[in-house]
Amino acid sequence: MKRLAPYLLVAPFVLIMCFIFLGGIFNAAVQSLGYVPVFGMNELTLNYYRQVLGDSRFLISLGNTFSIAITSSLISVAMGTIIAFAINRIKPEPRLSSILYKAPIVLPHLVVVILVFYIFSQTGILSRFLFAMGVIDSPNRFPLLIYDKFSIGVMLVYLYKQIPFVSLTVFTVLKNIDKKYMQIAENLGARNWYTITRVTLPLLAPSILSAFLICFAFGFGAFEVPFILGSPSRLTLPVLAYYEHRSPTLASTPAAMVTNMVITFISLTLILLYTLLFRLLNKHGLKT
Repeated sequence: MKRLAPYLLVAPFVLIMCFIFLGGIFNAAVQSLGYVPVFGMNELTLNYYRQVLGDSRFLISLGNTFSIAITSSLISVAMGTIIAFAINRIKPEPRLSSILYKAPIVLPHLVVVILVFYIFSQTGILSRFLFAMGVIDSPNRFPLLIYDKFSIGVMLVYLYKQIPFVSLTVFTVLKNIDKKYMQIAENLGARNWYTITRVTLPLLAPSILSAFLICFAFGFGAFEVPFILGSPSRLTLPVLAYYEHRSPTLASTPAAMVTNMVITFISLTLILLYTLLFRLLNKHGLKT
């Protein structure tokens, strides 16, 4: 009975959260099939899936969402891994470096959004500083980084939050790798770069890939960052679903739910992949 006590204590909270989460998914799934009784729509149909999945606006938004999430995640993984290696080479690890790569994780995304807007917009701090220094003729000459077609402002927020997360994840695993692997490689005449690429990185691969999946999942499903900083001509799927849901047209509600179900399906797939990677990490004695 003592073994069951912790589970019984958290059971009410877990049941409530499961009810809310699964209830929301079920409701969205039913509405995506056209069953919205409050609007007098009582027939189940796959027509909305055919319409949405074949709509060019949806396909463009899907491509935008993937490109933003993949680009920001790849840069985050590359930079975060490099930072982790750099910190690992400093003996002993300085407290300042620990603060520098852990502090950004604490800040909420909305706070970072405001910072990016006030610093990198054409009327922001950086453009005014460059104008005052005579580098540019006017603030309007500053490169468009907010509401731009490349979603640079959106990715700046993701990078600020994700690079420290990746570096922390990779560094935690890196410092726990048995040093005998590197020592054996050095004794066999392997150079430093060869040891990193053929010994260390393969050992870090599961944790790096799991960090990539987490970054990608957030970038794919995030709403507030692309909604505030993204270009109206480069919508992501969550923002597209929001606009469709607010449309006065009755058919837009099932269409919005179809978009939400696509996001849910991809997110659940990423969760499944992460779970498999987590099991792989435990199998090899590594932890994220």
